[in-house]
This record gives sequence, C-alpha cells and structure tokens, in this order.
Amino acid sequence: MACFIVPLTQAVATTIYRKTTKHPDSFVGRNLKTLELMLWGGSLMLIVDHIINGEVTYLYPFFTALETEGGALVMLREMLTVGVPMSVLVTAVWAIWCYAKERKTASI
Repeated sequence: MACFIVPLTQAVATTIYRKTTKHPDSFVGRNLKTLELMLWGGSLMLIVDHIINGEVTYLYPFFTALETEGGALVMLREMLTVGVPMSVLVTAVWAIWCYAKERKTASI
C-alpha cells in the first residue's frame, strides 16, 4: 500500500540532484535522466495500481491502512521490505544498463 513512497522519494531526489548539479560529461551525468525516468514511471504505475486496488484513496488519510490501529507500522514495514528492494533493484538495473552502454560506446 505504501511501497511506492520509496522509489517516488528517490525519483524526487534524483530530479533535484540532476537539475542542481552540472556534470553532464561524467558517467553518472550522461545517464541520470534514464534513472529519473525509470523511477518516475515505476512510481506512477504503482500509484495507479494502488488506486485501482483501493489501497490509496483521495480522502484523508489517503492510505486505507491508516484507518486501522497499527496501520502506520504495517505501512512502514511494507516500505522497508518492498519499497527499498524495488528501488535498489531499479538502480542496479540502471547501473548495469549504463555500464553496458558505456562499454558498447567505447568499443565502437
């Protein structure tokens, strides 16, 4: 129900970092926009999925888990056990993609 918060936070941080630093010639700088798009797209898909499943609503408290006693703990557990691994996996896939792209470019 709240697993999208972690990649969404990483997407915001990545966007801020990309827009405030100027290093387009570095390995990370050339490929940071791709990570940003992967995180924003994945977060958006997760938000839509949670809305469709009724886990997120437009009414306060927005997360249905918060309507029950101990729901915040359930949300935190999901963020740590699902959200963090998702963000790490997306970042790892991005890093492998960047490495492969750089190797291909260097060999040409």
